[in-house]
Amino acid sequence: MLQYIVRRLLLTIPVLLGILVVTFLIARAIPGDPCRSALGERATDAACEAFNRRMGLDQPVPVQLAIYMRQILLEGDFGDSIRYSRPVSLLLIERLPVTLELGVSALLIAILVGIPAGILSAVRRNSKVDVAAMVGANIGVSMPVYWLGLMLAYVFSIYLKDTPLWLPPSGRLTAGVIATPFYRVWDLSIAPGTVGAQVADFLSNLVLFNSLITGQWNVFSDGIKHLILPTVALSTIPLAIIARITRSSMLDVLGAEYVRTARAKGLRERAVVLKHALRNALLPIITVVGLQTGTLFAGAVLTETIFSFSGVGRALFDAITGRDYPVIQAFTVVIAIGYVAINLIVDICYAFIDPRIKIE
Repeated sequence: MLQYIVRRLLLTIPVLLGILVVTFLIARAIPGDPCRSALGERATDAACEAFNRRMGLDQPVPVQLAIYMRQILLEGDFGDSIRYSRPVSLLLIERLPVTLELGVSALLIAILVGIPAGILSAVRRNSKVDVAAMVGANIGVSMPVYWLGLMLAYVFSIYLKDTPLWLPPSGRLTAGVIATPFYRVWDLSIAPGTVGAQVADFLSNLVLFNSLITGQWNVFSDGIKHLILPTVALSTIPLAIIARITRSSMLDVLGAEYVRTARAKGLRERAVVLKHALRNALLPIITVVGLQTGTLFAGAVLTETIFSFSGVGRALFDAITGRDYPVIQAFTVVIAIGYVAINLIVDICYAFIDPRIKIE
């Protein structure tokens, strides 16, 4: 097993290097001038020359690529944002926790609802439950995230404004609700500028986690309310796809001979479905869960923009419109690394579920 994991880790190295190069080149291919985006359309040529010289944009693209690769690989530095004039690493510490909370919440809903719905549809094939679940899945796949997000915001924040079902349409927390970092609540002494301080800030920006461990229940409840609508909007398509794949995989397994043998032995239907059928149907389900987990990061760009979430997706959208190359490169690389990590986890799960994969 260890050799299998090491081999898979080594195979990710050229993939990540390729991602760095492709991301850099695609960012440079975006039409527009970073100087005009940062200084305004009326910026003079002299001001743009000085700006490009200061940001290193006056160098040839191959030289810029070499400098970028050296900074990333040897120093772990993503550079400074053109728009905000701040290190991109600080923006990641601020924005990535928001996207992680949104993505993990959406993934949990998709798994906890999609897999049971698929199993129930397969067990009760062609019943009313099956028809209702698959019709709902088809509707869920067909609804674009941006349309569903706008409809949810309209219904729950405007149409149901004066009812207990009202939910906030935007923002991570209500104005005036402030989450105190855990290291301040616990009076921890952390040297600023160190790796420990960056990790502490990253964990503190996980609003639900930070408020939960520190007992800030007003912040926790307010964060949950703000998270409901974007989570539902983001989880709908993955939930529908997971339910459909689970149903299809379970139907293939439920007709196998070992399932009929288990039933002939007198085992309860629950044990037959969960112990014998589900385990052998897990490989396609895990595959689609891994793929949809990666898709959640892509969907977060639209979801965070609609609901005004200051996460990776919103920052990436603002960076593209503002031609902020360092932010585009860094945030795209982080999303790509997430894809690679998810695929690696899926491959490792394969090895645990199916021992034959270890031999291969």
